[in-house]
Amino acid sequence: MRSGSTRETSSPRYLQIAEELAEQIDKGILPPGAKIPSESELMDRYKVAPGTARKAVAELRTTGRIETHHGRGSYVKSRPPVDRRSSDRFRRSHRNAGKAAYIAETEQAGAKPSVRVLYIGPTEAPADIADRLGVPHDAQVLARRRLYFRDGTPTEEATSYLPWDIAKDIPELFSENPGGGGIYARLEENGHTLAEFTETVRARLATKPETTALSLSPGTPVFHLTRNAISEAGRVVEVCDTLMAADQFVLDYRIPATD
Repeated sequence: MRSGSTRETSSPRYLQIAEELAEQIDKGILPPGAKIPSESELMDRYKVAPGTARKAVAELRTTGRIETHHGRGSYVKSRPPVDRRSSDRFRRSHRNAGKAAYIAETEQAGAKPSVRVLYIGPTEAPADIADRLGVPHDAQVLARRRLYFRDGTPTEEATSYLPWDIAKDIPELFSENPGGGGIYARLEENGHTLAEFTETVRARLATKPETTALSLSPGTPVFHLTRNAISEAGRVVEVCDTLMAADQFVLDYRIPATD
């Protein structure tokens, strides 16, 4: 490691420190899984105040290079983000092969996917979800809430909402494991052939409960993605409300240039 001198620059001191550490990470001097210097060590090395050291570490977190574990310190991330290709992940061939979208894309990234079911059952649709489904705001819908993991690390939490008149006739939708290909395969088997998906993506900072649920560092950004699954009949047969750790995914879209 360097002695603690930073380059001569007009950038704030905390950015100089963060840039030097980022360079060490990018060059492998601080390899994946390595613990980065603590705030007190940075204070001593660079002769800076506590707030400056704290901001330098926070800057590294925002670039996605490190993760902080309460009481243990900050470490260089060892997992590259999953390239989430929306033009590929919902292919019918994945469902026919018995793989839901998350399973397929995580395996393609060379990682081990797993899912924990948090809730399955009737619920009153939130107003924005009801609007997307085209049902009254007080309508009962089926909710399926899951927490997804990659190599044992939680990466996203998702809740699927399905119209009750559709869900009630498909018993597999009430099971923790709906079978190969997931709920979309079950919908298609029951006559709701899917024609397209639409997604709305927002980026924001995670709330405190969200940092706990996804084991995130304080101040970590998240993607809030809401997806409509639309059948060939033109009906929205599922809305999926998803919270994703932004540093764990690259969102990749293919957009036609034709009319």
